[in-house]
Order: sequence, then C-alpha cells, then structure tokens
Amino acid sequence: MYLTQPLHRALQQYPDRAATIDGARQRTFREHVERVARLAGGLRSLGVQPGDRVAMMGRNSDSYLEYLMAVPWADAVLVPVNTRWSEIEVVDSLIDSEVEILLVDDAYVETGVAIQARCPGLRHVIHVGSGDHPEQWIDYETLLADSAPVEDARRSGDALAALFYTGGTTGRAKGVMLSHANLVTSALGCAATGFWTTPNGRFLHSAPMFHLADLCLWAAHSLAGNTHVIVPGFDARRVLDTVEEHRVTDLFLVPTMIQMLIDHPSFGDHDLSSLKRFNYGASPISPEVLDRTLRLFPDVELGQAYGMTELSPVATLLDPETHRSGTSRRFSAGRAAPHSEVRVVDVDGVDMPLGEVGEIVSRGGHVMLGYWKQPEATAAVLRDGWMHTGDAGYLDDEGYLFVVDRIKDMIVTGGENVYSAEVEKALYGHPAVESCAVVGMPDQTYGERVHAVVVLRPGATATADELRAHVKTLLAGYKAPRSVDFVDALPMSGAGKILKRRLRRTTATNGA
Repeated sequence: MYLTQPLHRALQQYPDRAATIDGARQRTFREHVERVARLAGGLRSLGVQPGDRVAMMGRNSDSYLEYLMAVPWADAVLVPVNTRWSEIEVVDSLIDSEVEILLVDDAYVETGVAIQARCPGLRHVIHVGSGDHPEQWIDYETLLADSAPVEDARRSGDALAALFYTGGTTGRAKGVMLSHANLVTSALGCAATGFWTTPNGRFLHSAPMFHLADLCLWAAHSLAGNTHVIVPGFDARRVLDTVEEHRVTDLFLVPTMIQMLIDHPSFGDHDLSSLKRFNYGASPISPEVLDRTLRLFPDVELGQAYGMTELSPVATLLDPETHRSGTSRRFSAGRAAPHSEVRVVDVDGVDMPLGEVGEIVSRGGHVMLGYWKQPEATAAVLRDGWMHTGDAGYLDDEGYLFVVDRIKDMIVTGGENVYSAEVEKALYGHPAVESCAVVGMPDQTYGERVHAVVVLRPGATATADELRAHVKTLLAGYKAPRSVDFVDALPMSGAGKILKRRLRRTTATNGA
C-alpha cells in the first residue's frame, strides 16, 4: 500500500475529472499527476535521495497537495511543518529530522528566511507562490517547468512516509514516524465505514493540511477518487461561500470551527444543500454545539473520529445513526474503527471491567513505527503491539468508548494539542516565576483553555499579560496561558508532586 497509488488509478479511469479546485484555478487528474511527477523530478535534481526528509511550511493550496504526493513519488519522506509553532520550535524539528529541503509559501517568506539562517543543514529552500523571495531561493513553478517527470518510486508498505512532530510531556516535540501502510490503513478503515467519504464527492480542505486529521481525510478522499476543494485556512464566511460555489459534499472541521460556522451572521443566507457528510474530531464537542449542528443540518450525516498522531490518527469512529439516537452514546468517541482494536486497561495492561475508567490502548496496522531517534520514548508507549494513548476512558457493553480525561495532562484547545510541561518550562524561564502549574479549563469557544497557576518569587512582580507575552516568545501563541492565577503556594502531595486535580477544582470553583 502506498500514498501515490490513487493517482495511477485516477489517470487510468478518470483523467479529466477535477482533481483540485483552489480558488478560480482547477486542475484535472491528468494535470495534477503531471505536476506531481515533475516536482518529484525537480526534487531528485536537487539531490534528494531515498528516505531523505522534505519539509513544507505553508497554508492550504493545490501546491501543498502536490507536495504531499511528489515527495513519496521521489522516494522521500514528508515533514509537514506546523505553521502555528514558534520559530524556535520549527527550527528544532527541522534540525532533529535532518531536513535538507524546505518548501515555503508566500505567507511564510520572512519566517523562512529566519529559519534558514538557523538551520545550517538546509541545502535548498523552494519558494511556492508569486510574491517576492530571496534571490538564492528556488522558484517552485520554474523548478517544475525545468524538470522532467520521473517514474513513481512507489515507496510503500512499512517504508517511512512521514514525520509528524507532536508536543511531548518533557517539553520537547517528538517526531512520530508513520509508514505508508499506517496512513493507508487508517484511511481505508475510515472509508470502509461508508460514512466517511461521498462517492464522486468534493471534499473541502479548511483544516490545516499540516495536521494529520486533514491528511487522513486527504488520503481517504484520494482513494475514493474525489475532488479536493481548497481554501487557504479556516474562515467561516469563506467556507460557506466555497461550499455554495463549488457544491462541496464533504467537510471536516474541529468543534471550534463548527461553532464559528453556525454562529456566522450569514450562515442562513447560503445554499448548503450539496453537503452530504460532515466529519469532526481533534477535540471534545460541547453538547450545545452538537445539538445545534444536528438541527441545522438535518439531512447531513455526522461522523466523529477519536485518535492521536501515533495512530495515523484514527482509533474509533462515531457513526451518523448514533449521533441522532438521542442517547448518551452520541457524546461518546464511538467504537473501534474497522482497522483498529481498542481496549481500556489498568496499569498492568489488564482489561478494566465495563464502565470502569482505565487507560485507552489501541492496536492494528495504524500504530506508528515509533518516535524518531527516541527508542526509550517509543518503548514507553508501545508495549506488545499496543499503543498506550495516555488518555483515560471506559467502554460500555456495546464497545462504545467514553473519553473522560487525559492522563498526560494534555490540553486540547481549538483542536491543537498543548502539553502542560512545555508551557510550564516556558513560564519558569521568566525571572519573576518561582513555581507554576498549567492545567486545562473548560472554554465555551475553544473547548479548553490553557490556564496557569503561578507563585512569584519574593519581592518580584509580574502581570498575566507579561507572562503571556513571555511564553509567546518561546512557544506558539495558542500555547500561551489565556488565564493566570497568582497564589502564595501550590498544593503538593506527600511525595512532593503538584496536585493538579485540586488546582482544577479550585479554579473552577472560583470561576476563573
């Protein structure tokens, strides 16, 4: 199994069908495949060897989809860059993955210049777009025009397909190694449900393409031969306009985006009758938003996915029928996807009784190869073939999974994962901070918000805004605390550990 396989099928069976629609620009599968093969040839001409890592930092575009296919076509490995990260975080991931070629679009030229200066291993930067760029950078369209198409390497199976960097509890990102088999297995499992893709449909990319949730949908819709409609990023009005203009059939949004969409003043003015399927995931959805969505889209099939990057990323799926069942199961994470086994276990790996909380684990062809250059971290979570998610939950008598907490203190805000340890590390870098703890608190808009509880050094002063600004110099803006409490001391256990559960309880009681 390999990611580029759908292109060969498309070229044989429907070469003149629209492959991509990016604004006013449409390209057929024949044109799309030609450009992918030329970009792969261009990468080869720049010295890309089998297994080399090639990164891209950019907004959603048809060029991004060409990158996703051309890199494995050239027998190399994808490294999508999280554009919400700080410069320091991006540099660290590029150095760690030993990236030698980076694609940068118009929106990130300035950042790309700064990153190149700090990454001595970067041999080439390719500019994707029509704006100004440094003279030494390679122009994307010129590279395609000057390069002959090459044969698909058909990199496949257990060969590394992509590195996705995800935050770690130690404060440093880990590169999740996903194979071609991992990604195709997850996509095929989703497609096998029958409610994940619309035959001969049109899927709208509005979630970021660097995110594995969107990439999984890209792979599933590619397997189905569907058309990819693209907007640069999520904007509620633009999504509504695009659905109407291009008769989009399939959407994927995180719950925050759903709320923004249905709250938009022009929502009722758009013809959204083309929509057939509406999938969501990446963070919890509030009952109020779910109920409104079900009412506003009475003829649309809703599906939810639960998983994590290490699971390529899907472990469980909640089907449309259960969404409209009126039972408490509509607030579950669904049941094991066709490609996945799911259990809930105790600390010794023994199954918990039904209804009792334990750690969620998953097994199957979707489980990652491991963490890049981190064998000890890999061994800590992969045991006997089971991926230990660090999430807590329970199963009911029909296999529905209910996620109740995150053992690793992960905070999911607006669909993005934030680990408390990395925010705490940043806060400790401020001279006024003596000790701190970071927890997730419920938030109407973002699902959760990052909340910090801080003890200042004797005689020192600092405001919440000062601490927030400090964190933003080290981490992505969405990781900075949205709220801060200043206290005299943090609650500690007898073993000297901060009692975060008590902090959450106290903060909620005080209405912070």
